[in-house]
Order: sequence, then C-alpha cells, then structure tokens
Amino acid sequence: MDLTVSIVQMDVLPAQPDRNLEKADRLIANAAREGAMLVCLPEMWTTGFQWGRYADLVGQSGTVIQEVAGIARQHKVWINGSVLDLDERGHKANTSILWDPAGNLQGVYRKTHLFTLIDEQRFLAPGDRLVAVDLPWGRTGLAICYDLRFPELFRTYALRGVILQLLPAAWPHPRLDHWRTLVRARAIENQMFMVAVNQAGNESVPDLSQITYCGHSAIIDPWGTIIAEAGEDEQVLTATIDIDEASRVRQKMTVLSDRRPDLYGV
Repeated sequence: MDLTVSIVQMDVLPAQPDRNLEKADRLIANAAREGAMLVCLPEMWTTGFQWGRYADLVGQSGTVIQEVAGIARQHKVWINGSVLDLDERGHKANTSILWDPAGNLQGVYRKTHLFTLIDEQRFLAPGDRLVAVDLPWGRTGLAICYDLRFPELFRTYALRGVILQLLPAAWPHPRLDHWRTLVRARAIENQMFMVAVNQAGNESVPDLSQITYCGHSAIIDPWGTIIAEAGEDEQVLTATIDIDEASRVRQKMTVLSDRRPDLYGV
C-alpha cells in the first residue's frame, strides 16, 4: 500500500497557540493539496516550552484539540503532533495525539521519557504506557523526541508489530548528528519506517539559554534509506512510501526472529 506523508517542520511561536494553529492550518492545507494522507507536526507545536505559562495554557488544551480535529475534518487528513494536555489524573503532560480525517482521536500517548536536561520532569508528568494503533496502512507507534535515545521502546514497538513510527520532536543544536544518526538507527534495527518531525527556529526556555532547533525532519525507510529530509528552516516535505516494504524487509532479513532474549537478562 502506498501512503503519502507530509512532515511539517514548524517554527513554533512560544505560548501563542492561536497563532500556531493558524500557521499549522495553512501548512496542513498545503500538504493536503500535495496529496498527503497523513500530516505530522513537531513536539509541543502549539505552545513551545514556556514552563511559567503552562498553568494558563493547559486550560486551552481542550479547545486546541477540538480545533485540530476541525482542521483534520476540513482537509480530510490524519494529523499527528505533540501538544500540552492534561492526562487521566489531571496532570499536565506532553502528549502525542493522532487525529483521523473525521476529527476523532485514534491514539493518545503521554511522553514516557522526560528530558531532565531542561527540567521537563519538574513541570510535566510522565506517561505510563506505550501506544500502538492499527490503522488502514498498518500498525503505527507513537513516541516523542527524547524517547529516541531509548532503543528498548522502539524494539518493543517492533515486537508488537509496528511498521510505522511517528516521532514529533524539538531537538536542538548542537546535537544534530545525534538526531540524524539515531533516527536512522531506530529504523534500521527495528525494520520500520520512521517519520521524525522536528521544530525549526529558536526559543528562549525559562532558566536556560536560547535554544536553536536543528530541523532536519526526515522520513526513513526500514533499510535506513532517507526518503525525505528537511533543512533547518520552516518547510513542508511530502513523500509517498510503500508501507509493505517493512514486511518485505522483515521477511528477507529475519532480525526480529533471530533475537536471543534468553541471553539478554540484566
């Protein structure tokens, strides 16, 4: 099956969800005109990382989620991205949401690995489960940014049958080489497509120096081939992937069935 995917590499306006929604609507419309079935946005694309504003901003999360649902319905596309939301216990969480073309929520994942380098754990609650969703093109896994550094998460998804992994991110310089290497590594070792969507631009995070996001959003196939890769500026990239390639790669190179879990205990 062919799946046309657009990656929307946004320069996020800190603590301005209305303006970010307007921008995303425009960029998603461009992607839809290019034939996208699935449109992917970065991490925390409606608010950025403005810790001191989160108490006010989270009060708008329900409205934001409904507005994105309306954008999905208007353009008849699947949408994924990470936003500020309340979890089931009422705690603020960095949440990856997958909307279907009817505006329904088909997957909700709370970031499980919080990025201590910017004190994310002080302001947000971690998720407690992985989320894989059976979709028209196949089983799809949800993860967020820093999760990329934890190969166990992606191997677990692969063993659960995931063939497409969605990863919204806000990954900064000077770790561009890590980003590009790890996105390809996760695709190769788990024989899955990676759709990794990073932020562009700059942001002043409270108590930290200004962060410059390194862009280079990418779509990687199960062999590790780069199908599409952005530069560092705001842009939309669209590519069509043959989703059945994941099954063909797994049948040809039987990495997952050749594992020796009897030796891996620690």
